[in-house]
Amino acid sequence: MGYFDYSREPKSDIAFVDMKSFYASIECVSRGLHPLKTSLCVMSQADNSKGLILASSPVFKKVFGKNNVSRSYDLPFDIKTRKFNYYVARKQGLPTTPQYVQYVEEWAKITHIVPPRMDLYIEKNIQIQHIFQNYASNEDILTYSVDEGFIDLTTSLNYFVPDKSISRKDKLDMISARIQRDIYRQTGVYSTVGMSNSNPLLAKLALDNEAKKTPTMRANWSYDNVEEKVWTIPNLTDFWGIGSRMEKRLNKLGIYSIKDLANFNPDLLKKEFGVIGVELFFHANGIDESDVHKPYKAKSHGLGNSQVLPRDYVKQADIELVLREMAEQVAIRLRRAHKKCCTVSISVGFSRVEGKRPIQVQMKIDPSNNTKDLTDYVLKLFRSKYESGAVRNIAVSYSNFVDESMQLISLFDDVEKIEKEERLQIAIDSIRDQFGFTYIQKANSLLEASRSVARSKLIGGHSAGGLDGLK
Repeated sequence: MGYFDYSREPKSDIAFVDMKSFYASIECVSRGLHPLKTSLCVMSQADNSKGLILASSPVFKKVFGKNNVSRSYDLPFDIKTRKFNYYVARKQGLPTTPQYVQYVEEWAKITHIVPPRMDLYIEKNIQIQHIFQNYASNEDILTYSVDEGFIDLTTSLNYFVPDKSISRKDKLDMISARIQRDIYRQTGVYSTVGMSNSNPLLAKLALDNEAKKTPTMRANWSYDNVEEKVWTIPNLTDFWGIGSRMEKRLNKLGIYSIKDLANFNPDLLKKEFGVIGVELFFHANGIDESDVHKPYKAKSHGLGNSQVLPRDYVKQADIELVLREMAEQVAIRLRRAHKKCCTVSISVGFSRVEGKRPIQVQMKIDPSNNTKDLTDYVLKLFRSKYESGAVRNIAVSYSNFVDESMQLISLFDDVEKIEKEERLQIAIDSIRDQFGFTYIQKANSLLEASRSVARSKLIGGHSAGGLDGLK
């Protein structure tokens, strides 16, 4: 090594706090159950055997070997009868011995399968944010997701632990332990903390690769630990920013470990991957110039909506009804952003029994945020590709934005009619903003296939709450 003089690199005292199995833990605590000793999963449509596992407790993951975003029909037991599913077990190469069958069925009987309650999770997240604010200013806190976030404690370490004989590393550990304690006492949720007296990247790596395995659920990595800890991360995909596709590309260059990456020629990495290659090189050497106070904001490339249907939709009219509703909902978001789009895209996924590739198609259009026009384009795309088959998931998106003031009018357009339609849309949007989306609905929203009313009750695509789960 010898590329960097770490004494010249910026240093900050960072705690990266992650709530352990956040959604599942909240559900356990609300039921008086221990979050680390209970088998529980949060499932979309908890009364539906074809739901999606959105979150699960550590015990559930260990017993059934299923991570989040798995399908319920991949579980080795039937969620309604709680009986062992031999077909699934054989398909997945699981044992079917009497001992294993008994083991699965015993755990299945005491497993809690519950629907999501996003309003409750958001409430708890706000509560945890207030705990963070007891230790740092708002400017020093960066929410990374609903269940994790960075806290820059550089300016508050000495305030909470004024003893000059204590090292900054130990002070960071002491304050992080207090934060963990406060979160547990106020919410019942366990948390893991990755720490660094160097930068945010090393705090994140400490969390992912060590903190989750320690008794205290805390770990601290600094510039001094780069060779010892960063370079010895077992797999390339365990490193922040490297997925399976990137791993294959790195392998082609002869890079099979983080140490290989850290000692590779950065010019060749830039030639192969561009700026990302150089960034990976720096990260592998523990260098991170990101600033918690100035988080990177990705540019918005489009607006879209997707949903997994509660059952297989076979009738074309039913599928088109859902597409109409989604086209309208995204159009409303487009108008709220004061934009018009120039590209319309759809994705339609078939039921697994069909064995068909999904439909993915898009088209260029004149700038528009008009609901009727965009709905027509969506249906045109669908009808151009769909022939038959049961559909299970749908996505609609608009992209390539221009300002809403952009208007292309031909000699054949009825300007008065266009302006009247725009005024009507503005009026409807205003009423919905004030009273809710369902205050004004089309009559077809009462049809069985409609999803607009059901989805209006969701937060982030999930149940707002108040539903009782299955045991």
